[in-house]
Amino acid sequence: MEAWFTSQLAGLMDWLALPQVGLPAVFLVALVSATLLPLGSEPVVAALVLAEPGLFWPAVLVATAGNTLGGAISWWMGWGAERAFEQVTHRPPREQRLLEALRRFGPKACVMSWLPLLGDPLCALAGWLRLPFWPCVVWMALGKFLRYVLMTGAIVAGWPLLSG
Repeated sequence: MEAWFTSQLAGLMDWLALPQVGLPAVFLVALVSATLLPLGSEPVVAALVLAEPGLFWPAVLVATAGNTLGGAISWWMGWGAERAFEQVTHRPPREQRLLEALRRFGPKACVMSWLPLLGDPLCALAGWLRLPFWPCVVWMALGKFLRYVLMTGAIVAGWPLLSG
């Protein structure tokens, strides 16, 4: 049984390593990692690019799209949470200093959605505050794109140093 499981797992890993499956996997991992679930997508993007260097830009763009969609989902979750809060309590939430600062910066604050640990809740807070959706998405996409270009580029450039 163990041998069968090991061979099935090896087959699955081989299948996932294929470039045509790699991009959908990158999209899915990037999407999930942009929600409030703790998951990082950079290792998956870097692994695909290291396996197939010609996929640098497609991988970066697919990861950006997936991560931005995940950020948009977080925005909608924040929007829904704020509406639910108002319906349950019959009053709007009190604004704390952090929320007021976010409101002051507006959608531009979403460019910081690339930050580990802070970026995903930032997208949800933007929705909670009902900041304009499409400008938030554009700023999210810009921040996430720059992160993937820099992180993947750094990993790929440093790979010979790390492996040798």
